[in-house]
Amino acid sequence: MSQKIEKPILSGQRIKTRKRDEREKYDPTGFRDAILLGLEKTGNDLEAISKYLDSAGSKLDYRRYGEALFDILIAGGLLVPGGSIAQDGDKPVKTTACVFEQPEDMESMRNFEQVFIKLMRRYKYLEKMFEEEMKKVLVFMKGFSPKNRIKLARMTALWISNGSVPPIVLSVLINEHLVKDNLALDFLLEVFVTWKQEKGLPSLMTALKKGGIEGRLMEFVPPNKRTEEYFRSVFEAVGLADIVKLHKAQASQEAKRDLQQSLIDDLANKRSMKDIMLDVKEMAQRSGIPEHEVIGLIWSVVMTQAEWNKKEELVAEQAVKHLKMYTPLFDAFTCTAKSELALLLKVQEFCYENMCFMKVFQKIVLLFYKTDVISEEVILKWYKEGHSVKGKMLFLDQMKKFVEWLQNAEEESESGEED
Repeated sequence: MSQKIEKPILSGQRIKTRKRDEREKYDPTGFRDAILLGLEKTGNDLEAISKYLDSAGSKLDYRRYGEALFDILIAGGLLVPGGSIAQDGDKPVKTTACVFEQPEDMESMRNFEQVFIKLMRRYKYLEKMFEEEMKKVLVFMKGFSPKNRIKLARMTALWISNGSVPPIVLSVLINEHLVKDNLALDFLLEVFVTWKQEKGLPSLMTALKKGGIEGRLMEFVPPNKRTEEYFRSVFEAVGLADIVKLHKAQASQEAKRDLQQSLIDDLANKRSMKDIMLDVKEMAQRSGIPEHEVIGLIWSVVMTQAEWNKKEELVAEQAVKHLKMYTPLFDAFTCTAKSELALLLKVQEFCYENMCFMKVFQKIVLLFYKTDVISEEVILKWYKEGHSVKGKMLFLDQMKKFVEWLQNAEEESESGEED
């Protein structure tokens, strides 16, 4: 078997390196100096700045130095950890053609916003770099002056609302040292106020949901001030009462999910009905969930506790037997007519959406009537005006004879009282 014999190499021979294998030295300061020199020639004219940045991209490596480029356009020079500008000796090296050197008024902010829009429209690959840059810059915020924080907040509102960066970048503000010193909350409020003024409240609400920020608003508040009252006062003080409503709605949804999961766990662990009732009442009171909403959650959980027969003739008996076990729980949370009607509507909705239950509605209502979960007054109200449109004619027809019986019994009772 022949083996490949290596050719001898003469001592001192130089091996030629291909150009594509040569790695250029990473030199952000050299890039900075080149950019600063070009910006200096623009005389801070925004149109000239945009034209320069457009042409410089063909000579300077934006792909490699994108982060450095955004450092310069935001802060004026290269940012070092902590938020200060990199120096040459004792002297910071920076330009005035940057966000931090613009006036605070919104017209100036909007004008400089165009520099970023034009730059990223020309070099699309910079968009992803800008998102990463913003995450870094926001963490460095403690090192910026109060005025520069305001400018950055206002520009951030413009950048997020025009799609330059996603709303989720704001979540980096939930950083211990920024939250503790109230910097995160102050910045967030400035962003929200600017956004509301520039783009309107609906746009802001949509962005909060899209960025997953709506459920984390309380995390921006310093731990020692983290109360609903403080949250409400600071947001309402700057005209953001609608954000308070959004926060309350989100907190309520989370509380409902927690209550529902707790009930599922309690039933799975076969806790006593008395203990389950106490747990549910305590959680509902603590979270401010009204009784008519609690009863809807209870119904949903109870109906997931069984594997329902697909045959109509069998599911009716199964449903009555299953629900009978939970009537004490239903009874504990139907103390008002509003709660009783809410339960009736849940039953109607469930029977409409589950085909095999279409003929079971009347039997469930009758069970709740006999066990005092739902009163005859509420059944009559449901029949006359309180029903849903879902399966309306079918369910009204099912209940017709029973309702007539109730009405006759009521008339006889009134007649007996008169006699």
